[in-house]
Amino acid sequence: MKTYIENFKKYRFLLMELVKKGVKLKYRRSYLGILWTLLEPLLTMIVLSIVFGTLFGNTDPTFPVYILTGRLMYTFFNNATKGAMKAIRANAGMIKKVYVPKYIYPLSSVLFNYIIFAISLIVLVVVALVLKVYPTIYLLQAVIPLILILVTAFGVGMILSTMAVFFRDLEYLWSVGLMIIMYASAIFYKPERLFASGYGWILKLNPLYLIIHNFRQAVFGHPMNMKFLAASIVFAIVSVIVGLVFFYKKQDEFILHI
Repeated sequence: MKTYIENFKKYRFLLMELVKKGVKLKYRRSYLGILWTLLEPLLTMIVLSIVFGTLFGNTDPTFPVYILTGRLMYTFFNNATKGAMKAIRANAGMIKKVYVPKYIYPLSSVLFNYIIFAISLIVLVVVALVLKVYPTIYLLQAVIPLILILVTAFGVGMILSTMAVFFRDLEYLWSVGLMIIMYASAIFYKPERLFASGYGWILKLNPLYLIIHNFRQAVFGHPMNMKFLAASIVFAIVSVIVGLVFFYKKQDEFILHI
């Protein structure tokens, strides 16, 4: 373990540079640049609020905040896992020429998407204050789901990045998987009806929903669900362990397939 830590310290500067590069490339040739990080979730929230709020008879004035909390976290998970999945093949040229710990590439992809996600949280703060969802002591709990979603995205991303080297169609399959995850995360609908109909177990099997639920609890001033918290912690830890072990066992074969 000490060897891995020392190795990480040795290449931390490269990691920082890859993260900076990822942020710059994200908005290259874009007139709005980083401003789009704030506009995109805001515009999406407005559209979803009209469709699933006004047109469906939802009169809750804080519904846009409900949508935004779920949408922001799902968008990060979507972008981070997709980026990590493509990271090894995208950096094939560098991998073939220079020795660098290969996990640096999916990790940098997850981290630069997390920075963009953190910036987009400014929109959530502004919208929450405008709609009178004021911070309470429970907001301090939000740090936990914010850390958990980062760890979970990294763990899942490591698994995907390894598999994608050998099975390139995974990119298309994961897009379908992400769509299923989105609908099973209660992003733009309240989960009460699903639980009332006996299908609430679908949500409970989705680790992303568990994290989003506890983040919403913190934002709206309620204590977190401890069962959801325990399950999401277990999944995050297991996904990272499985991802790292799987990655390290297969990384020497990458050069033959990229």
